[in-house]
Amino acid sequence: MSDPSGTDLRLPGGLRLDPRDLRFEFVRSGGPGGQNVNKVATKVVLRFDLLGSLSLPPDVRDCLALALGPRVTAAGEVRIAASEHRTQSANRAAALARLIRILSEALRPRAERRPSRPTRGSVERRLREKAGRARRKRERAKDGANE
Repeated sequence: MSDPSGTDLRLPGGLRLDPRDLRFEFVRSGGPGGQNVNKVATKVVLRFDLLGSLSLPPDVRDCLALALGPRVTAAGEVRIAASEHRTQSANRAAALARLIRILSEALRPRAERRPSRPTRGSVERRLREKAGRARRKRERAKDGANE
């Protein structure tokens, strides 16, 4: 991962993210932590404008949007919050690392699924159960006709 101050962030496949596509917000963290949590805005909310990013080719943006699914907001942003550290800089680095990891996983090519054939045993079991259901229905129909 590169320096967040202004250089590009590297993704697999030679792709780079322009830091101008990233927006950081700093807010007070919740939970325990005493005076530090109550006074200092250490929680980092990172927003990456996926659909508006000019540093990614359109096909890669579409692929990422599809792969990330519900992680992409209605506005086309990926939102990541980090509050596990006591300092703003550490939470900022954690959020960037998480973004790079999420995008890298989404860009990783998936193995194409090759459909397999059912085993002989499973086919025989299915046919036996099917015949049993048919027999049961025939028997019920005979009983219903006699009444």
